[in-house]
Amino acid sequence: MEMKGGLGDAFRVTGKHLSLALLALVLTTLLLLDWDRNPFLYTHVPTHPQSDTLLPPPACFHHDPNNSTACMELAETKTEGQKSQSLQKEERKEPEANVDDSETEITDGDSENGTTSVERKVCNYAKGRWVADSRPPSYPVQCKYIQRNWACRLTNRTDFSYEGYRWQSIDCKMPEFEPSHFLERMKHKVVAFIGDSLSREQFQSMMCMLTGGQESSDVEDVAEKYGFLQFLRNRAIHHHGWAYRFRTTNTTILHSWSARLCDRQPVNASDPDTLYAMHLDRQPAFIRENINQLNVLVLNTAHHWSKQMVNMDKEVMYVNGTPVQDRNLKNIENAKIFKVNNIVKWLDSKLALNPNLQVFIRTTSPRHFFKGDWNSGGSCDNTVPMTRGSEVLQEETIDKVVADAVKGTRVKLLDITALSDLRDEAHISHYGKKANDCLHWCLPGVPDTWNELLSAQL
Repeated sequence: MEMKGGLGDAFRVTGKHLSLALLALVLTTLLLLDWDRNPFLYTHVPTHPQSDTLLPPPACFHHDPNNSTACMELAETKTEGQKSQSLQKEERKEPEANVDDSETEITDGDSENGTTSVERKVCNYAKGRWVADSRPPSYPVQCKYIQRNWACRLTNRTDFSYEGYRWQSIDCKMPEFEPSHFLERMKHKVVAFIGDSLSREQFQSMMCMLTGGQESSDVEDVAEKYGFLQFLRNRAIHHHGWAYRFRTTNTTILHSWSARLCDRQPVNASDPDTLYAMHLDRQPAFIRENINQLNVLVLNTAHHWSKQMVNMDKEVMYVNGTPVQDRNLKNIENAKIFKVNNIVKWLDSKLALNPNLQVFIRTTSPRHFFKGDWNSGGSCDNTVPMTRGSEVLQEETIDKVVADAVKGTRVKLLDITALSDLRDEAHISHYGKKANDCLHWCLPGVPDTWNELLSAQL
């Protein structure tokens, strides 16, 4: 009896085990069959397209042995910033080429009280890298608006690899510069560049970019309207400014000379050899008289702040209508800081009353005189691009004077210093003239990028 009872219990237990085993086998089979269809059974790891590969510079295609190291380094460069951009492109639709992506929303949720705050982060277009670009410049060197000695293809220079690069922002997509789109945005507006010869270069670059370097009946010379023409006794015309109006959109692009952004007046108007009062606390006459007619104002001042340049211009620094007596302010660097802060504060007060005005101060354009200065044998003979790197990764500008001045104001920073500093090969150098020019840039060239950044920030 004991054996029969034990054997029956054993069969019953075994039967249960077999039933459970068969059930598990059936379920496993069903799960395997459904493996590829059921999203709850596996984790999908998306594959992302590879980010834009950096092409080697144009010189690499000519098998120049002197450029081989630089070419290999540039072609193989792939930074974490590029990988991050690829991931972002996969996750969101890319904006149109001419759409300003300068602001992004950052959402911060508070789980304790259920609130959500949205912060707007302004894109820092000055943070990025130079990348090779096989496209030709947006305008030819024969553009009528270029000062001839700045058109390097019209000199005896034979290497033009400096033309084969474009600036690529790291933080966000920089909209492509499109002339008709820019003019449409600036419809019935006046865009004014005020400053020194580098301001004039940026102005000339903008005019060439907008016209493609071509003559057009749509462009009207309106320099006389702004009082920029001085008619000399020998019937020659002296320009102290340029202005052109695009008839179709009624857009005016102009440049007014003011190397130190000060009001300048003769101390004794009746004396042909008079000195000139450089009023640190007064703004240039053109800005004062036209501020209510301007819509975009781009200022710069930097390289004319030296005792030698002030003396060459026969100028004496004034404050409160009298010559500067303060020993601290007589220091030329301190005088520059005073002037920059003074004009920013004045413009900020004007912006409060004029919502249609945008003001930018462009940071210093770097000089690249090596082994001396402009008057002591300095030169910039390098023609190989990016020998000192191709990226700008810092958040803050190098130009602390301008950055400190605009902080807390409505005046915007057009930061071009660090990105331009990497382009020592793109200056006019000694080509076409005896003296070395390591201050001004070849056109087409680096100033085109300044205008691309300006357009993106407008």
